[in-house]
Amino acid sequence: MKFSAIQIGVLALVASANSATAQQAPAAPAVNTESTVVPEVLITATKRTTSLQKTPVAVTALDAAALEDAHVQTIQDVTNLVPSFQATGQGDHGVITMTMRGIGNDSAKTEYADPEVAFFVDGIYSPRPEGATALLFDVEAIEVLRGPQGTLWGRNSTVGAVNMQTVKPKLKEFSGSVSGGIGDYARLGARAALNVPTGDNSALRVAVIHEQHDGYVKYQTLPNISLASQQAAYLAGGGDPAKFQPINPNQYVVNGPRYNAQNQSGVRVSWLYQPTDRLKWNISYERFQDRGTPNMNLMQTPRAGQDEWSALIDTAPFLHRNVNTFRSRLEYAVSPDLSLTYIAGHSKFSGSSTYDQDGGRVLPTSFTTGGDYQANNTVWSKYSSNSHELQLQSVGQKEVDWQLGAYYAAEDNGIRFDIPIMHGTQQGSVAWQGSFIQPKETVDSRAVFGQATWNVGSLHLTGGLRYTSDKRTNEGGNGYTWNYDATVPQVPLSPSIDPTKPGQGYNPSVPSNDGRYKGSKTTGLARLSYDIDKNHMLYASVATGYKAGGLQDGGRTYDPETLTNYEFGSKSSFLGGALRINNALYYENFKDFQFSSPVTNPDGSHTFVTSNVDGAKVWGFESEIQAKLSADDKLALALAYTHTKLGFLVAGSNDYALPFCPDLNSNCLDVTGNIMPHAPKFSAHLNYQHTFRLANGDTLIPRVSAHYETKAELSIFNLGPEDQQAAYTKFDLGLRYQGPKQFWVDVFVRNASDKRIKTSAMNGANVWVAQYLPPRTIGVNAGIDF
Repeated sequence: MKFSAIQIGVLALVASANSATAQQAPAAPAVNTESTVVPEVLITATKRTTSLQKTPVAVTALDAAALEDAHVQTIQDVTNLVPSFQATGQGDHGVITMTMRGIGNDSAKTEYADPEVAFFVDGIYSPRPEGATALLFDVEAIEVLRGPQGTLWGRNSTVGAVNMQTVKPKLKEFSGSVSGGIGDYARLGARAALNVPTGDNSALRVAVIHEQHDGYVKYQTLPNISLASQQAAYLAGGGDPAKFQPINPNQYVVNGPRYNAQNQSGVRVSWLYQPTDRLKWNISYERFQDRGTPNMNLMQTPRAGQDEWSALIDTAPFLHRNVNTFRSRLEYAVSPDLSLTYIAGHSKFSGSSTYDQDGGRVLPTSFTTGGDYQANNTVWSKYSSNSHELQLQSVGQKEVDWQLGAYYAAEDNGIRFDIPIMHGTQQGSVAWQGSFIQPKETVDSRAVFGQATWNVGSLHLTGGLRYTSDKRTNEGGNGYTWNYDATVPQVPLSPSIDPTKPGQGYNPSVPSNDGRYKGSKTTGLARLSYDIDKNHMLYASVATGYKAGGLQDGGRTYDPETLTNYEFGSKSSFLGGALRINNALYYENFKDFQFSSPVTNPDGSHTFVTSNVDGAKVWGFESEIQAKLSADDKLALALAYTHTKLGFLVAGSNDYALPFCPDLNSNCLDVTGNIMPHAPKFSAHLNYQHTFRLANGDTLIPRVSAHYETKAELSIFNLGPEDQQAAYTKFDLGLRYQGPKQFWVDVFVRNASDKRIKTSAMNGANVWVAQYLPPRTIGVNAGIDF
């Protein structure tokens, strides 16, 4: 169910009344032992533990408390807490893609494209977004590094990196937590974690989570289309009267699981073994499974009488994903001045899904005229990755701090992705259909790197280099396209049909997708920082990022893309540590941008094309402010100004209705000089909370979070208001009661004003649709820590 603004107001008034009553209690208030200093934050952005305020990098560090207050479940929830960071839902593959400082890749949703923002868990790269970013749990901290991180973090950190640190086992400690929650849309959630000593030198931690809610998208029923009008439309389209058939309404979904539903579970088992002070081994196994549904593309202007959160569906939603991951970190202190670390990871993903791509945006006029039926179905997908990294580094701050490393990563990926498109309905004739089968796509990436900092009093000079060699292969991959053989029944492509076999009505593409790519690149960093005093630091840096080239349909290759970032920053503490302000001013020169899109070729075949284009120029300013206004008042403010300008590019995409370009014999648009997508000119995020201390020692903490963005483009085509998210302000509210013996209750309202906020848009069928952030949701969690 949904709540009105009046009900939300009543909730806020009740919270205020309870707080006021608590303040007016005759008993003496509890003693306040809270500090008025913003706590020091330790980070690993430079692959060694340092203080946030002493690290000359633009990085946002979010600890477990900040993540819990914001009810962070996915990486999309993190973006509002970080300046210049955006995330976009991609419906047909059920993934989230990331954009930072105006640079991103909405096509990085399968094995065919890589992201510009790299995601790491415990320092281990997660190459595919389906699992690691989908459900975040038992997290100790998340660090978001802005700007190229190619020297230390490597692969695909062209414009930034996100590193999630899970909670590790603790020696000689028995502790844990249990919590559960309910909410509207039949939301149910449960979390638990347990830390158990398994000896004097070892400990075990087990964490589990389950989150589910019903889908936000209601099912529409097919409007009543008279038999006479169906026959007239059929005959007007040149149909044979003898072959007419009425539309079968049973092809439309009216019940069952809805789109935009969540049903996700995870478990992580971690073990720590530390036989001596010099040797430590953390190892973990994680299982994630997703049985929810994909997010639907909804009509931006619904048909008369239809709800905004509804669609006419002829393909039932289905999503089935499993991810199994092993992670290992072995640390050895060679001497008091030298440490050696070996980091390894293995991940295996499998998944399948069905998705209604047409979304019922155009109604059929007969069983084979009017709007088309289109499904985007992942019949199967499998991604396997391995990585190994060896680090040797100095310990403590010396005149010269240094680290050296070697890295190896390998992937073995495969997918079958079907697109059946029928005229009118599933009963109609074939408009076009094809199957893209990639049984084996491999990645082999090797790198060596080094970085050193020369400390001369208050001056610190850092230099680093990384050499990367990349190889990719596509073995046996091809696209199989409907050949319009009149002797083959015209039915939608399904998993029971093998398009690789003769007589099924499909021809393989020529040439096939077999191919090899090989390339290498050296990236680097030069940085100068200066400690004005213990509370103020300035830094300036030049860094380069790199994303490897690769293979595309037809076995063709595309080249790497690079980014050079020039940055000037400051980190300061004021008022005895009660106020912290970190700023960054940057300019990015983005070259050889890998633009990817689905296109229709002049011969009618469909392919996914990646082209290197001129690139973009981006500059901006970021500021992060944290303050302890008093011992009971906390405030955090993140500000970002971003200016982007796309270089020369004439682009095409089947996701948009574009004009015909005679020179290219296809639909396209000159987008030179356009604004990059997901890059609002200005954004601001404010968090504020106050702690009311009750006489019995309990606390009541109301909090408010406000996010504002100016207008943002949703594609490189800049096609007007429908292809934009207008300026908006979004509010989240919360109230936490912290009771005795670590018992707590937390009530929250997300998107309190129920804003309809687009994250992507398209109009391939001349009707504008969009992906949206969730509507207003209300819930309550309760738990106990022990």
